Amino acid sequence: MGMFSEGVDVVCTPAGQPSALTWAGRQYMVCAEPVRWFERRQWWAEETRAPLGTGPGLVDHEIWRVQVRLAGAKEEQQQNEILTLDLTRNIGSGRWRLLRIHDALKPKSA
Repeated sequence: MGMFSEGVDVVCTPAGQPSALTWAGRQYMVCAEPVRWFERRQWWAEETRAPLGTGPGLVDHEIWRVQVRLAGAKEEQQQNEILTLDLTRNIGSGRWRLLRIHDALKPKSA
């Protein structure tokens, strides 16, 4: 599994679930129900102090695991090129970042 942090553009449903994303100049559609959870972050290592009244986004990261495939790909390619990605959304800014690409489902190189 590759772990890093890279900005992505995410389109969400009215309920707030990711439905599509643009990453590395390519458009992807979410092809399975996304899963959401929260992970603790070491805010004390990243911040000098916790501003009064902050909680959401300071202590926990919102993580979404999505399965995506290239938008507009042919049907036979779609099944072979499904990626599983972990995304996080910054609560303050609304920006999305790609955190993990799961190796077992990386696209195969020619």
